[in-house]
Amino acid sequence: MTSRLIACALLSVSPFYLNSCGSDSELPIMAGNTQAAANEGEELYKVAKQADDSGKTDKAIKLYDKTATRFPFAPSAPQARFRQAQLLEQRGEILESFEAYDQFLSRFQGSSLYSTALNRQASMAQAAADGDIKSNLLGLKTKLSLEKTVKMLEKLRANAPQSAIASKAQFTIGKLNEGSKKSKEAIAAYRQLVRDQPGSQEAPEALFRIGVILTAEADRGNQSQGNLDLAKEAFNDYLIQYPGHSRNAEARKLVSNLGGRDLQRSSILRNFIKKQERQNLPKFTTETS
Repeated sequence: MTSRLIACALLSVSPFYLNSCGSDSELPIMAGNTQAAANEGEELYKVAKQADDSGKTDKAIKLYDKTATRFPFAPSAPQARFRQAQLLEQRGEILESFEAYDQFLSRFQGSSLYSTALNRQASMAQAAADGDIKSNLLGLKTKLSLEKTVKMLEKLRANAPQSAIASKAQFTIGKLNEGSKKSKEAIAAYRQLVRDQPGSQEAPEALFRIGVILTAEADRGNQSQGNLDLAKEAFNDYLIQYPGHSRNAEARKLVSNLGGRDLQRSSILRNFIKKQERQNLPKFTTETS
């Protein structure tokens, strides 16, 4: 028994021996004979496809998952994972489908299905942000928690770094936190967007909103002077970095009000905040860049 444990401990440092020290059928096959493993994966995919074609959705989903997980180097592994995600989405299991698409995007970046999978993730994340996720039973709309929605958006952003989808996802994270009165989290999200993608379409608005949030915090008496100074800095940075943006005039008026310390009675600020609360979240496009 002792020699068995020692052998497993020594072999565990190499991924090629994972299967010799355990019986976990969910571990990927990483034996030296990859061709044999690929062939086995292809045979399993055929069984999954037969179940799929016969309308045995539960069985097909499980076998597609097993194919992609156990045999990631099999030629049909990308299609297996993608089809698993599709079937889950068709059944209304959105979170499970989103995760399957995420596994596909993480593992099969060279697949011709990559853009399609990414766009499906974007649509799901947008639906979650809009509170438009449908249950798998009655098709009723349900609203995910802020934490779950943010995690979806973060995964989407990671799958399309420096793209239009990534900037919209990051902006939406800020907007959701702002709408939930989580000022610290909203500011952090907006700042990350401005730092990571300063040339994106959403970056000017993000920087402007930082100033608005800080101004509102000061107006509520939360560390007034410090927030006043930071708000003024944010507005000035916005005006310098994004001259000609649609919010420039509002920013100048708000900076002027900051200098006059008349924030609580500022109709400009109140009207802007009301307008922002009525605005819809930005919509994800189906194009990547």
